[in-house]
Amino acid sequence: MTFERKVAQLFMMDDTTWLRHANPWSGILRNTALPLLIIAFWSRLWLGWWAVIPVALSLLWTWLNPRIFPAPKSLDHWMSKAVLGERVWLNRDAVPVPAYHQKVPNVLSAVAAIGLFFILWGVLVFDLWSTLFGTMMAYLGKLWFADRMVWLWNDMQDAAPQYRSWQNHNKEYPRYQHQVVQ
Repeated sequence: MTFERKVAQLFMMDDTTWLRHANPWSGILRNTALPLLIIAFWSRLWLGWWAVIPVALSLLWTWLNPRIFPAPKSLDHWMSKAVLGERVWLNRDAVPVPAYHQKVPNVLSAVAAIGLFFILWGVLVFDLWSTLFGTMMAYLGKLWFADRMVWLWNDMQDAAPQYRSWQNHNKEYPRYQHQVVQ
């Protein structure tokens, strides 16, 4: 089992939750989680122990975000494909991904993780520049990772019956069919 799948299990991400998270609004607003957590932890400077409240609310938002949006009408949005690609990436031990997709996501995850170390240090010692630099690194790694997941999804969407079933989540809104205009 991949490390990422263990993290998804920790967040109790089931098929329905993943589909809701594929709603572009969920994926886009997920980008608010890190700044909210940073501000919440930083607020201990002003709030003391009362900072536990914004920290708890930020963590609650992180958990609620993939659950509060409806399943998307279409999976053709860039962010929807990024979420689906992330699911494919989590499942790479069961359905192998092509060799050209195996290294770059790990490198980008490492870039994001290095950014998190700068954020942790910056928040710990109230160093704004370290926090901002770390946030920039974390977003650079994460958003580039998301872009790679779109590519992975485009390459793997028909690789397994499970992946094809995600595409057919709602028969009322069939996948966009590319039409040639003459």
